[in-house]
Amino acid sequence: MLLNSDTQLNQNSYYEASVQRDPAAPPLRGALTADVVVVGAGYAGLSSAIELAQRGYSVVVLEADRVCSGASGRNGGQAIVGFASGQEPFEQQLGRDQARLAWDLSMESVDLIDERIAQFQIDCDRVKGYLYVADSPRKARALEADMKTLAQDYGFASDFASGADVQRHIESPLYCASAFESKSGHLHPLKFGLGLARAARALGVQIFEHSPVVGLKRGARLTASTATGSVTAQFGVLAGNCTLEEYGPQVAPDITPRIMPVGTYMIGTAPLDPALCQRLIPSNASACDNNFILDYFRFSADHRMLFGGRVSYTTRTPSNLQAVMSRRMGDVFPALRGVPIEFVWGGFVDISMNRAPDFGRLGDNLYYLQGFSGHGVALTGLAGRLVAQAVAGQAERFDVFAKLQHHKFPGGPLLRMPSLVLGTLYHRLRDAF
Repeated sequence: MLLNSDTQLNQNSYYEASVQRDPAAPPLRGALTADVVVVGAGYAGLSSAIELAQRGYSVVVLEADRVCSGASGRNGGQAIVGFASGQEPFEQQLGRDQARLAWDLSMESVDLIDERIAQFQIDCDRVKGYLYVADSPRKARALEADMKTLAQDYGFASDFASGADVQRHIESPLYCASAFESKSGHLHPLKFGLGLARAARALGVQIFEHSPVVGLKRGARLTASTATGSVTAQFGVLAGNCTLEEYGPQVAPDITPRIMPVGTYMIGTAPLDPALCQRLIPSNASACDNNFILDYFRFSADHRMLFGGRVSYTTRTPSNLQAVMSRRMGDVFPALRGVPIEFVWGGFVDISMNRAPDFGRLGDNLYYLQGFSGHGVALTGLAGRLVAQAVAGQAERFDVFAKLQHHKFPGGPLLRMPSLVLGTLYHRLRDAF
């Protein structure tokens, strides 16, 4: 989940400017009981609530801010197969068969997006098509090797191009290799998230906004407390961000050290000539490079370039953000140099140490979903489905992820961010040289 890092950035999101939100739901007041209490009204929490309600459970969702005010409403909108970690953690820890099952589940996660859109009639500018790009010979070799491995071991086909042939995928002087696949794609993330919230409410889910959880009593029954109320339930799902404001370390100290907040940022241009957009990315795919510090970008339905990247490993917004990102966009697309920038926004995404998703249990009846590491648009929906199956007693698929071993970030609360900065500097230098 991504939370707002700066008030001004919060007010300048293209996504917020292009939707009409319903009035805020009231905060929780008084004591409620339910079968399940869900903390966090982003994709993971809403998907959990939908799946649980469809199985007949009564569900209460507690959200610290507004529905999808974090990463679920502010991300790059890229719905991608696979995992930020790649398949390596699954293959090394679980073996080839379980790694194949994890891959198949990631494919299901993309299908689930389209299932939800059709089932609940969510208008969210859905587009199929994804483009992986590489900006150096070393990165081109890595991209080609990755695509060959996915084809050979997982049956996942892509259209690889190199040299001048890249131009049929993307008109950019920066990239020397590319791979196009039609399974992944993009959407308007906030429209999708608000559609999930409407669907959850229609199924009887109670959603309370501006209701941060300040305490969680564990036991045979759980009690989640806010400043003005409480929810007692047989099961709980933690689907917020335990390192930041959604729920603090006092709620989930067991898992807080296993994820790290990383700032990521986006700019949105003024509307462009549709013919120019079609020329620059003929397939209208979303795109991402394979650098450690990556760029990701796509065109919106109203023909704006939405360009993301530029990370921060502190809670401070980088200086000269608009100018730096606009310059980077111009390096990728010289045709966009000097175009007006109308939106700049960003915030934090939670990453795990190995970039694999971190799902599991705390005791017998409290589940957590975290560490999507930039792949949350698709995987959060799958996470909600798997946790609902686990609550209902069918945990085999959930346990594919729960079996993964995750480590704490080194250095404790004071030193883990500096440690991550040093590690990232190493990777940034490798990408550069």
